[in-house]
Amino acid sequence: MSVFADLVQHLADLLHPLFGATAAAAAIVLFTAFVRLLVHPLSRAAARGQKARTRLQPKIAELRGRHKDDPEKLQKAVMALHAEEKVSPLSGCLPGLFQLPAFFLLYHLFSNTTIGGKANELLSHELFAAPLGGRWADALGDGGVFGGAGLVYAGLFVVVAAVATFNFRRTKRMMAANPVVPGAPAGPGAEAVPGAGAVSRLMPFMSFFTLFTVAVVPLAAALYVVTSSTWAAVERAALYR
Repeated sequence: MSVFADLVQHLADLLHPLFGATAAAAAIVLFTAFVRLLVHPLSRAAARGQKARTRLQPKIAELRGRHKDDPEKLQKAVMALHAEEKVSPLSGCLPGLFQLPAFFLLYHLFSNTTIGGKANELLSHELFAAPLGGRWADALGDGGVFGGAGLVYAGLFVVVAAVATFNFRRTKRMMAANPVVPGAPAGPGAEAVPGAGAVSRLMPFMSFFTLFTVAVVPLAAALYVVTSSTWAAVERAALYR
């Protein structure tokens, strides 16, 4: 943890001539971009996997008709089809899973008052009027919604809502352009999985859950989430066009 804290602090020091008091926030944005670049190959693989699963829908519908009375055989047949076509149903989860360590590092870094037995100097940094170690509840208690820190969070909420709306519309268009074959389960990778239809219906709204995350985590972690979700929206629009 102390090594990561030193890395963020050194990066903030390098950016200070350009960003002044918001250098630590700029360092987090830059760190987030670096993480997203590292997982970009996984995102490309996930996009290829989703397109492949979409192409398999007619074959899966055929298997469902052939094994409609035997769910166990159906599941085995679908898994065999995936293996034959070299398609992994889990490929879409990998980009998010590989980002979790970076998110939790920032979360813990800006939640602890001490790092390596010393005072956590990073907590003194701010994004404009909002401390990077603070939360939305702190901002509401110190100036309210229209206070300095409250307005910082309002700006983040606007960005998250805009990205979520963009993702919602894009997902709805993708689902309309690739309708589920009659009798087949909804959603890529959802074959023979109980409750997959409900998950598929919920999928377009999932981006809005980011609003809750931004509201409850430290501002530094929220900044990571906002930057990463914005990057992801642009990346998916390019990869899935």
